[in-house]
Amino acid sequence: MPCPSGWNEVTALSPDAPDTPDGREAGGILTVDLAALVANWRLAAAIAGTAACAAVMKADAYGTGIAAAGPALAAAGCETFFVAHLSEARRLRAAVQGATIYVLNGLLPGTEPIYPALGLRPVLGSRDEIDAWMAFQIAQGTDLPAALHVDTGMNRLGLEVAEALELASGSGGFRPALLISHLACADEPDHPLTARQLAGFAAVRAVFQDVPGSLANSSGLFGVPASHHDLVRPGYALYGGNPTPRTENPMRPVVTLEARIIQVGSAEDGEGVGYGAGWTAQGRRRLAVASVGYADGYPRALSGRDGQPGGAAMVHGVRCPLAGRVSMDLVTIDVTDVPVPVRRGDVARLIDETLTVDAVGAAAGSIGYEVLTGLGRRYHRRYVGA
Repeated sequence: MPCPSGWNEVTALSPDAPDTPDGREAGGILTVDLAALVANWRLAAAIAGTAACAAVMKADAYGTGIAAAGPALAAAGCETFFVAHLSEARRLRAAVQGATIYVLNGLLPGTEPIYPALGLRPVLGSRDEIDAWMAFQIAQGTDLPAALHVDTGMNRLGLEVAEALELASGSGGFRPALLISHLACADEPDHPLTARQLAGFAAVRAVFQDVPGSLANSSGLFGVPASHHDLVRPGYALYGGNPTPRTENPMRPVVTLEARIIQVGSAEDGEGVGYGAGWTAQGRRRLAVASVGYADGYPRALSGRDGQPGGAAMVHGVRCPLAGRVSMDLVTIDVTDVPVPVRRGDVARLIDETLTVDAVGAAAGSIGYEVLTGLGRRYHRRYVGA
């Protein structure tokens, strides 16, 4: 069956979601460039110098799909991965054998046996978690690897620096396989907190001698060389986000989001468009309705309103503003300035090399992280560059 005009034929289903709709049935298609993902990791590894380069795979590999992204990075040479939840670690282990996988969000009560069974490592951030892990090790009669999270200034997860120093001098016998902390202001390298975090982490490393350390996230990797230590943990940058927001993005775009145009019509001068009629046609406008909405993770905050900038779409290479509110399943685009006919079955690009994840996040009053990790499951997912 021939595909509609402008809609590429796609049949490959995501290995991460076998119920992903067929390309002819889906309202939108999410294309993930695995070659770009790998190129970004290799750039990060080069910037890291003598430090090893891990990959953070939280939130379904930042929306790109753990089961596809994990093997691609492992094949490129990535040996260490970080996820947030144990459920993510299970999926990653099923896709990647032999790699070291850390679970960042701590040790939930009763989950201890799962870690050695799957060859996973918890990141411990409290004395309660450390005590539970030590008790489990004693019951098993063996040492099991875990990381220690030290809070150097984020005031989120982890032992305070003083607690970590006390732990190192105690007789409890806990010796982590890795020391980690997290930079709070790495995208502002001159922020005074960064220097304090570097000093705090150095103090803890000095008492946990010969234990490798990991501090640098994406922005730390590119902007704070003193944070590299033994292992860097890029996340957002691997998926195309800019780790240096004040300069040109050194990363390749990884994600393209296209929406199928399902109807083309018009609005006369003075007519409102969408819920609340908050966008008013200035002169006669041509409108295209695309089959993607906030239920798909496309932010409602991108809605077009009178006198306020909103989101945009690329239609036949022309940047077109959104008209009216982004609704649950639909978005309306003002295609008046497109010089060629726009037809049912054409596509509108909502994220691409021009409308980057950073730009879309900023237009929504948010960040590209939120856009990427919110990408829904109704898209047909297509992987290229494997």
